[in-house]
Amino acid sequence: MRFDGSSMTVNLTDKGHLPHAGVSRGCGWAVAAVLLGMTVLRVIYAAQLDLRTDEAYYWTWSKENVLSFLDHPPMIAWFIRFGTAIFGDTNFGVRFAGLLAMLASQLVLADIVRRVTRDWRAVLIALLMLDAAVYYGLLMAKVAPDVALIPFALAMLWSLVRVAETGDGRWWLLAGVFGGLALLSKFTAVMLLPAVAAFAVVPRWRMRWLCSPYPWAAVVIALAIFAPVLIWNASHDWASFRFQLVRATVAPAFSWARIGEFLGLQFSLVGPALFPVTLSGVFMLAWRGYRRGEPVAILLSTGVALPFLYFLWRSTTLRIGDTWPMFMWPIGFAAATINLWWLWRQPAMARLARSSTRWAWTAIVSGLAIVVFTFCYYVAGSTPLLGRLDPGGAEAGYQQVAARARAALKATGATWIATMDYRTYAELKWWLRGDDVPVIQLNERARFLGFSDPGLTRIRGHEGLYVARDSDADNPLWKGTGAKRTTLGHVGRTWRGIVMGRYVLQTISNWTPDLTPAPDTPFYRVHPLADAGARPGAAR
Repeated sequence: MRFDGSSMTVNLTDKGHLPHAGVSRGCGWAVAAVLLGMTVLRVIYAAQLDLRTDEAYYWTWSKENVLSFLDHPPMIAWFIRFGTAIFGDTNFGVRFAGLLAMLASQLVLADIVRRVTRDWRAVLIALLMLDAAVYYGLLMAKVAPDVALIPFALAMLWSLVRVAETGDGRWWLLAGVFGGLALLSKFTAVMLLPAVAAFAVVPRWRMRWLCSPYPWAAVVIALAIFAPVLIWNASHDWASFRFQLVRATVAPAFSWARIGEFLGLQFSLVGPALFPVTLSGVFMLAWRGYRRGEPVAILLSTGVALPFLYFLWRSTTLRIGDTWPMFMWPIGFAAATINLWWLWRQPAMARLARSSTRWAWTAIVSGLAIVVFTFCYYVAGSTPLLGRLDPGGAEAGYQQVAARARAALKATGATWIATMDYRTYAELKWWLRGDDVPVIQLNERARFLGFSDPGLTRIRGHEGLYVARDSDADNPLWKGTGAKRTTLGHVGRTWRGIVMGRYVLQTISNWTPDLTPAPDTPFYRVHPLADAGARPGAAR
């Protein structure tokens, strides 16, 4: 089979120096058992662990009928609405679509590697790599915009692999569909555009695709699918784009600590061995791909290398959220596996091939062990190994705050709850979802553009309950409101015996909040840099 546009012919049916392109039945069943076991762990994890703050926040989105949101496009809200329509407002219902997204990602990743290598050993290694990374093997059970982005991004690249495999330009149209769905999931999908451009113009086929209507039609299709976000932004002064632009353009002071934090996150979420193994494979594939003009090698390696280098550069001045780079590593697993397969086929590189294979298996075995340990620690463990720095415990214990708030409502006769941060707002909405009590965030009202009436008739003229972190007890925004506040007490948010946060409860009287303040006013504005990586576990 010839990859059109390449400077060399890649005969995928010629095993050459690859005497065993298949795997034994026993090995296949063993890998299948591992993959099934990891799936079971994700299902249990999704059902057992309480929602983290961002998950609860996205769940509140799923209850609204708007085209898009300030923070992100709407796909994650649609994912959650799909799951809760089947399983109700439960942990599993919220996370169900994420479990399906992981399954879809596995299937697409496997087919990309299969089509390039025709070697089932390479396919199984790629699948095991995905499950051996903590973020995908376990944490992808938690819903986030990245969970929606990953399968669509992989499917877009799969469509382009089909372009290279068949030479049929109609596959560009499907790439446009998946590209539009990726953009509807998260704006970071645009970071794959340089890889797509390089795929089209670097190999010798450049004039064929530049003069073809198919790539340009794909762009039109992607933009048409992305239209809900464009329409919403056009009617809200391009709020989402300006919100994200702050993160992209801010330039605080240089910090070695931020670089170390970014790299440390990759080692922890991808794997202490899997991260360097994948990255080295990506750059080796890029070197060969650009030297020889191989379209698929260029596509996959650029889809990882450029975003990684960008995030590494931005980490010199900005805290990179833990999930921001996660869309690229499944592409990296495909690239690293294809590079390994290429090494297997080169007699002159037999020693490097053996060494790379050993490192790949070391990364897989150690990674799977880490994933299983992480599962046991959070699902069955009781000891807080990292104390207050634990990323899971940092977002646990909100049910205690909600229970205290429920008791205070009953004792005071208050009819609504107010907060001053989206995390507390979202968790209270989640834990009090059956109580039919309005929960509102007083500030950052730009987050709630177009949202439905939270229950103004139960707010206007009635006493409210203010529930906030101790640091927000006397938030400066209260000045000038005329509200009368009386402190009822405090409540701790604890996890495994450790206080992870403290909250104040106050009654609010003689004031009705303005839920539609004018833009550029204190109650309207949102500060995106305060969201990104604000504490352990921040995923924004």
